[in-house]
Amino acid sequence: QPMSPIRGDQKLFQSHDSKSNLICCITFIVTVIEARQLVGLNMDPVVCVEIGDEKKYTSMKESTNCPYYNEYFVFDFHVPPDVMFDKILKVSVIHSKNLLRSGTLVGSFKLDVGTVYTQPEHQFFHKWATLCDPDDITAGCKGYVKCDVAVVKKGDTLKTPHKTNETDEDDIEGNLLLPDDVPAERQWARYYVKIYRAEGLPKMNTSIMANVKKAFIGENKDLVDPYVQVQFAGQKGKTSIQKSSYEPIWNEQIVFTEQFPPLCRRMKVQIRDSDKVNDVAIGTHFIDLRKIANDGDKGFLPTLGPAWANMYGSTRSYTLMDEYQDLNEGLGEGVSFRARLLISLAVEILDTSSAEVMCSTEVQVEGVSNISDNATGKIEEFFLFGCFLEATMIDRKIGDKPINFEVTIGKIYGRLKRKGGDDEESELIHGSSDEEVDDGGDMTSVSSTPPMKPVITDRNYFHLPYFERKPCIFIKSWWQDQRRRLYNANIMDRINQTGKTKLDRERLKLCMQELENMGQQAKNMRSQVKKSNVKDKIKLAQNFLHKLRFLSDEPQHSVPDIYIWMISNNKRIAYARVPSKDILFSSVEEETGKDCGKVQTTFFKLPGKKSFGPAGWTVQAKTELYLWLSLNRQRKDYLSGLPNGFEENKAVKGPGIQSTPPISLMYTMKQIFQLRVHMYQARSLFAADSTGLSDPFARVFFSTHSQLIISSQVLNETLCPTWDQLLVFDNVELYGEAGELRDDPPIIVIEIYDQDTVGKADFMGRTFAKPITKMSDEHYGPPRFPPQLEYYQIYRGNGTAGEMLAAFELLQIGPAGKADLPPIDGPSDIDRGPILPVPIGIRPVLSKYRIEVLFWGLRDLKRVNLAQVDRPRVDIECAGKSIQSALIQNYKKNPNFSTLVKWFEVDLPENELLHPPLNIRVVDCRAFGRYTLVGSNAVTSLRKFIYRPSDKSVSNWSAMGVYPEKKAVKYVSSVDNALAFINSLVVCVKMNSVSLILLQPDDEKGGKGKKKRKKGEEVEEEELDESMLDWWSKYFASIETLKEVRMFNRELEYQFDSFEDWLHTFNLYRGKCSDDANVEQNAADEDRLIGKFKGSLCIYKVPVFDEVSREMGFDSNMGMFQNIPHNDPVNVLIRVYVIRATELHPADINGKADPYIAIKLGKTEIKDKENYISKQLNPLFGKSFDIEATLPMDSTLTVSIYDWDLVGTDDLIGETKIDLENRFYSKHRPTCGLSASYAIHGYNVWRDPLKPTQILAKLCKDGKMDPPQYGPGGRVKVANRVYTGPTEIEDENGMYHLALAVLNRWEDIPQIGCKLVPEHVETRPLLNPDKPGMEQGRVEMWVDMFPKDMPAPGPALDISPRKPKKFELRVIVWNTDEVVLEDDDIFTGEKSSDIFVRGWLKGQQEDKQDTDVHYHSLTGEGNFNWRFIYPFDYLQAEEKIVISKKESMFSWDETEYKIPARLNLQVWDADHFSADDFLGAIELDLNRFPRGAKTAKQCSIDMVINEQDMPMVNIFKQKRIKGWWPFVARDENDELEITGKVEAELHLLTGEEAEKSPVGEGRNEPEPLEKPNRPDTTFMWFISPLKAIRYLICNNYKWLIIKIVVALLLLAMLGLFIYSMPGYMVKKLLGA
Repeated sequence: QPMSPIRGDQKLFQSHDSKSNLICCITFIVTVIEARQLVGLNMDPVVCVEIGDEKKYTSMKESTNCPYYNEYFVFDFHVPPDVMFDKILKVSVIHSKNLLRSGTLVGSFKLDVGTVYTQPEHQFFHKWATLCDPDDITAGCKGYVKCDVAVVKKGDTLKTPHKTNETDEDDIEGNLLLPDDVPAERQWARYYVKIYRAEGLPKMNTSIMANVKKAFIGENKDLVDPYVQVQFAGQKGKTSIQKSSYEPIWNEQIVFTEQFPPLCRRMKVQIRDSDKVNDVAIGTHFIDLRKIANDGDKGFLPTLGPAWANMYGSTRSYTLMDEYQDLNEGLGEGVSFRARLLISLAVEILDTSSAEVMCSTEVQVEGVSNISDNATGKIEEFFLFGCFLEATMIDRKIGDKPINFEVTIGKIYGRLKRKGGDDEESELIHGSSDEEVDDGGDMTSVSSTPPMKPVITDRNYFHLPYFERKPCIFIKSWWQDQRRRLYNANIMDRINQTGKTKLDRERLKLCMQELENMGQQAKNMRSQVKKSNVKDKIKLAQNFLHKLRFLSDEPQHSVPDIYIWMISNNKRIAYARVPSKDILFSSVEEETGKDCGKVQTTFFKLPGKKSFGPAGWTVQAKTELYLWLSLNRQRKDYLSGLPNGFEENKAVKGPGIQSTPPISLMYTMKQIFQLRVHMYQARSLFAADSTGLSDPFARVFFSTHSQLIISSQVLNETLCPTWDQLLVFDNVELYGEAGELRDDPPIIVIEIYDQDTVGKADFMGRTFAKPITKMSDEHYGPPRFPPQLEYYQIYRGNGTAGEMLAAFELLQIGPAGKADLPPIDGPSDIDRGPILPVPIGIRPVLSKYRIEVLFWGLRDLKRVNLAQVDRPRVDIECAGKSIQSALIQNYKKNPNFSTLVKWFEVDLPENELLHPPLNIRVVDCRAFGRYTLVGSNAVTSLRKFIYRPSDKSVSNWSAMGVYPEKKAVKYVSSVDNALAFINSLVVCVKMNSVSLILLQPDDEKGGKGKKKRKKGEEVEEEELDESMLDWWSKYFASIETLKEVRMFNRELEYQFDSFEDWLHTFNLYRGKCSDDANVEQNAADEDRLIGKFKGSLCIYKVPVFDEVSREMGFDSNMGMFQNIPHNDPVNVLIRVYVIRATELHPADINGKADPYIAIKLGKTEIKDKENYISKQLNPLFGKSFDIEATLPMDSTLTVSIYDWDLVGTDDLIGETKIDLENRFYSKHRPTCGLSASYAIHGYNVWRDPLKPTQILAKLCKDGKMDPPQYGPGGRVKVANRVYTGPTEIEDENGMYHLALAVLNRWEDIPQIGCKLVPEHVETRPLLNPDKPGMEQGRVEMWVDMFPKDMPAPGPALDISPRKPKKFELRVIVWNTDEVVLEDDDIFTGEKSSDIFVRGWLKGQQEDKQDTDVHYHSLTGEGNFNWRFIYPFDYLQAEEKIVISKKESMFSWDETEYKIPARLNLQVWDADHFSADDFLGAIELDLNRFPRGAKTAKQCSIDMVINEQDMPMVNIFKQKRIKGWWPFVARDENDELEITGKVEAELHLLTGEEAEKSPVGEGRNEPEPLEKPNRPDTTFMWFISPLKAIRYLICNNYKWLIIKIVVALLLLAMLGLFIYSMPGYMVKKLLGA
């Protein structure tokens, strides 16, 4: 289908950006599951999730560094997507935050929302975010947080990926929260943004203020104080403020420190005006980091400039209240040039190990040296020329004051050379054109066309009477010569000139490389295209296109874009923006811009927010515009692209003026044409009236004389008009040469309006086309003529609004006049007066078709004009013919039709693509013969209802409403086909021309399934008897294997084509469409939905083929709808099972909800209010409800989840609606899902009142087949196929197994087979009418239906949630060893520790228990013989501990938490006067933890680090285990080290066992443990100081004391010797 050929592929004249700044509803969902490996000792972590300014916190978990949260947060935003995608998501972990202190940051992780949105399914699921400390980048990883992050825009559905098993997710490195192309190890980098200077800033104050300031200060300074602000990754940096300057020079650089590659895609650079009151943005520029870097193997880091960045925003004239201020903030498309800023960007990867690296990530601002003038390129004089060939479709609202067009490039006119040489801006628009003459008398600029009074075209539009005189403009301006960049965007090529930046060189390499790769891939692709893979290959080609667009978007600007303003009465009304690269001239053809020197159709639009909504849909003006931009010295061919046949008209006559451009062109040459517009039909138009329909007619605009507007006829009350009309425009004058017009004719604009009896016609949409042109000397014939009808997409604002089928031809009237034109031969049989039908060669070939309609009933009709619908009727219309259903006499009593099938004949095109839509309308017959339209529906594609006669054997009932592709398969009972069709069958043997199929023994399958319940390590399960298993065992086993119960992660009808195998549901709409939505969105609009029509269609060519009517029991009243059930009321028992809800939106302030179930069917309403579940967003209900209902009155079942509130009314969280009627009548049998195996009792009991054999017999009978024949040896014959089962048929049960096996493969039966619904659980999204399109959570459930005229079903399955089982864990701490020694002794300085052990079960911190203290251990050995006792409630299937506790003292009731079963043991050093010191810890997951070592020596840190290599045990299996385990903690370098070992014994008992054999805590009775034999030192020295001192002296200083004593004795002896020696000697000498 050809789309609009205007300017590339811009939808209409709206820019592609405008969609992205419409405010929309965006929900951001974060689930914080757990954190691991947090750095720090014994912390109390809280996770904070922050988006923009909103912060939410999880609860605090005490003394653990691997907390488990599983908390769910929802952030709702109403902002434009661009703003949303630039918001930063920050996940941080904070240690010990409470009311009084803000806590200390452990680490944080940042990512922008846009990155999440670009992920598959817009989400990260179960991924680990790496935490870093922003204040210390050398520190490395600070831990991991496991979370789910998802972005949901209105209309997106959130798909939860299939749950992988836990061990995969525990591999943290392999599941990091990063996009696929980002490496796991991200390095720190510095981002240097250098800001040099800016030019061309607009005035930021009114002249009044300037005069006031002049009076006070006495000088008239520039009144703008600019500074630059850069935002990146959630941080802001600002330059200094340059006071009063229009050309500020900063020469500063702003340095950001952030990881590389960054997870934030855009950097926002803003020039702001500093003001005492508030700063305002002057202009904004975004740097997309993906465009200035390449991550390939020959890639380069982000680099930019130095280059000028052009900023666009609101108009330049200053007003106090600027209505376009948003544009300056970077929202929406700028409507005028604001300023240009010289910047550069460089990135440097940091080596964090070096000493001089700054640790913090604070933003720094530093000065840089000035940059040379020619660094950005040589300044050259550029020349811009434009010519306005026509200006039509000017909106009448503008008024009839004179209109002129003004063209600006950069700062109004670039720089104007004036006599004074001053760069002044001419803000006033002169009456004539702005002509300035410089000293040489050379004219520099004419930037606006002369004003002209517009002339009325029709009701909505004016045009300007240019006729043969076309006004021109030309501007000279001075810019850095960076054309090469623009050429490069026009074509990738060599660069060599000044001002070439690193990015220019690198981009060149990248583009060359990418283009070569693409060329290679495209060649390969072309050779591989086959019919089967065309779609994939087209996708690949579209990827190429995206890549090329991405590459051609040049990140470094040069010449600013050109703006053209339409000015009426000196007021700026509407603008058009033309990128300078599109009109840039180059002597090399490939480098020239695509619109340079070509006449382009340009549409003008309103600036800013005005262009959204209905006001912006009218075209403000349509111009045919010729533009040319080149260096002044290259301008010689600037008129070459204009249509030929004109004379130049200069402004000044006289010598030396040859070089000046003309101010207007006079055309002398013109061609005359006839335009024929063949309007055939339109479909899916916009509903413009309150009835939900429209009265559409079309207006066609063409050529410079757009008085020639011809309207098609008005067709009343339809959204799919078939106009079948030829519109002829005679004597269309077009200027220029004939050959040019043939190749590039002007554009035709077709607008579709809704005729209103009162007031102006409403605009419904617009489309564009180019006609096929025939010159007078060409032959009218194939291949170009007659033209083919084609579909054209109709646009309304940014949304699509239907399609139009039409053809356009433009025929030249030669010298002989109209006689040469091909005659118009229409169908002669219809006399349609002056209206010409589409001629025969162009109109489609018609055939007679019969349309049979099955009228079943109407459902869910709402009130119309406040009155209830009582006697409705359905009218069906197609291609001008129609049929009415029987009248429903009393809609309340029975909403079904009494006559089921009616038919009518129509003429439809042979080509199915051209089939007109079929309109379904429901009217209500009121009193006095009045009719009110209730609602309508247009079936745009009849394809699926066309009946194609298939091979003889197919019974027509199964052929109804099924795509022919499925039936085209011929069934041959040969070995190959059986193998092809029956994948799941094991053996296939050919036996007397009947396939014999051996079924796999079902019992074995069941057995195997049970054995492999949990990852193959549990042995116990094998010995479990059936009585131990319940429905939940089946449920949890199925989540992993999807075997026994099919877990559908969508609605059941989604898997089975809405159960519309023969009964279709058509939604009926009423009321106007909303203005800002697409047709698709309007179709899903709940407010317009007024009810449903149920029925079906069958379309076939007449005459009808015989074989159908000859068939047995053919009921001619039913036509093609044979064998369908009757639509009398049926009584049914509905049994609804609700298992659980997941991811509910929080309804209370605390971010939680108290959900309960409410069920509504007809007049029955059940509210299960007393069983609400407190503070849960993932509640487990496990409930079943029985409701009696009568179809068709009660056909819609609504299951809602409400939030219980103590005060006030309960709020609806979300609801889901199920159409029970389609399920009841569907041949997929969703009334009661078939189990995989047949059982009489137990958890797997057969639920259906009919036994499998009865079901099989009934299906065979309905399909008009022989009943199944059961033979010996466990065989059954169905439809000429023999199925063999595993067992001999000894009893009925064997037959049941056999029949069930056939039913589970029913889709393999030829002709009548289809997939039967298995036993299942469906997951339905919950929606809230107040938040349309936004999923509010999901509910897992299923529905069984039992007709009352059948045997009664058994009791409902018991699916009530499992009650947790009571267990008691007894932990005996025997000894510790090698515990690190913390304390220094006061006297002796020796190291010791006062050891005690603390333990608790995760989630029960308040129940923590401590041993007594082993004082003064000198070796790290401690003896305790101390028993901890932990009673807990445990769910075995989910492996979680269940805790019920009040969240806070204000809570009304207890909240239930489910937490993994983990035992924490810690070793501490007791201190008397200060806080105890934490030494080490170990956490044992009771379901799988390493087996304890036999001795302390064998116990090593490997038991923690290399868990996977260790033998694992499960305490729930082992019951009792004893051994040594290591205590670990992190050292200064963040490495794990062993800080002690503990010998412990774990003993698990059930609640009953624990009651029978009680034990005491600690060493108490009963069963006391003996006192530990501790060495004497452990006594405290102040209890028995002497003893302690003796011990100290004896133990430690024994030898020292002995040495001292010996030395003292020696000294004494020496002293005595010296003392007594003289006396002795005297004695001796004297001989006394």
